[in-house]
Amino acid sequence: MNNQKVLETVVKAADERRANDIVVLNIEDLSVMGRYFVVMDASSERQVKAIANNIEDHLEEDGVKIIHFEGKDKSNWILMDLGDVIVHVFKTETREFYNLEKLWADAKAVDVSNWITED
Repeated sequence: MNNQKVLETVVKAADERRANDIVVLNIEDLSVMGRYFVVMDASSERQVKAIANNIEDHLEEDGVKIIHFEGKDKSNWILMDLGDVIVHVFKTETREFYNLEKLWADAKAVDVSNWITED
């Protein structure tokens, strides 16, 4: 499955579980660790876990292998390494503290508005 389809699957699955402020950053020219960061948050640990589980379920259905899955037990920050796509699901306070978007300010934002439903 190509990166665009993986991104779409991740964003739509996160949106299904009402993830907040889903941002996709193209880090291809800035790092060797991947091509895209997907960053989102939720207000509770329970919701963080639900978002990550839904993403995992959808990726599994599409045959996408998760290379590494970290933080599932604590649910303040769950990281899913899909190879070229790295997914970060934060609890809101944790996202504000680490502020990955600021750390990767030189990365280009990817428009994912077509994959997100409006409330």
